Amino acid sequence: MFAGVELSGWVLELETSVDAAPTFMNALDELALTVSSFEIDNGKFWQVSAMFAEMPDYDMLAPVIARAAASAGVKVPEFVVKPLEARDWLAENRASFQPIHAGRFFIHPTFYEGQPPAGSRAIALDAATAFGSGSHGTTKGCLLALDRIARRRRPRRILDMGCGSGILAIAAAMAWKRPVLAVDIDDEAVRVTVENARRNRVGNLLSAASGPGFDAPVMHRQRKFDLIVANILARPLISMAPALTRALCPGGEVVLSGLLTSQENQVIAAYRAQGLALVRRGSINDWSTLLLRRGRTVQAP
Repeated sequence: MFAGVELSGWVLELETSVDAAPTFMNALDELALTVSSFEIDNGKFWQVSAMFAEMPDYDMLAPVIARAAASAGVKVPEFVVKPLEARDWLAENRASFQPIHAGRFFIHPTFYEGQPPAGSRAIALDAATAFGSGSHGTTKGCLLALDRIARRRRPRRILDMGCGSGILAIAAAMAWKRPVLAVDIDDEAVRVTVENARRNRVGNLLSAASGPGFDAPVMHRQRKFDLIVANILARPLISMAPALTRALCPGGEVVLSGLLTSQENQVIAAYRAQGLALVRRGSINDWSTLLLRRGRTVQAP
């Protein structure tokens, strides 16, 4: 059927809502080699892709996807499985990664041969196995928010919750030369974050640990933070509002992203219920970034 075509594996693809995408990713992660997702149709839907070394069994996939749909409270999506030609997918991904300006931050791939703009905070990293190269509207929105905060205050204790590639934790360490804690549920994200921090010469300022959000073991040993960044998705941002607030000192600020502009009011309401006030909101390509503050502005002890 595929004579003359060298195959490198198989890919399953399905479309779902932005809130349901993580549920399908978690379900498929138990079966696939790698799982990824990205927004389509201007962020209204997300495509979830799962890579397999061999053609997966439909009878195995169907119940897994059905259970994930029930857990997420959505209709069971149709899915397709198709062969992949042998290609250097990582090389192609890297080739599409162009330098990004976000305030004073300048994000570029490690193979970039140009000169960063004078006075910029240059961060070198490549699109790899952990999410986050700076090109997505949520990441760029967070970088812009950090740049604005850096113009008016110097937080002392900083947390990047859901760090991905570590780009936001690295940006914070560069901006304030302060210790930064990065946490992610994915062990690979933690590994990539540490590697990227060393590459950008902030490894001595950044520590990374894995675990389920604010229930991660490392969080049990922490004092309160005066700046928390969480670039995740709307539903987990809402559910973690009480725990995040407990980890935030009086006067502390939080940058939230990973939500669509249509989801702003739900997220803001969840944090207002915990006593946080909205300071600023911004959007890039229908993706929103929120800055909120807890009570009066003071530095963390």
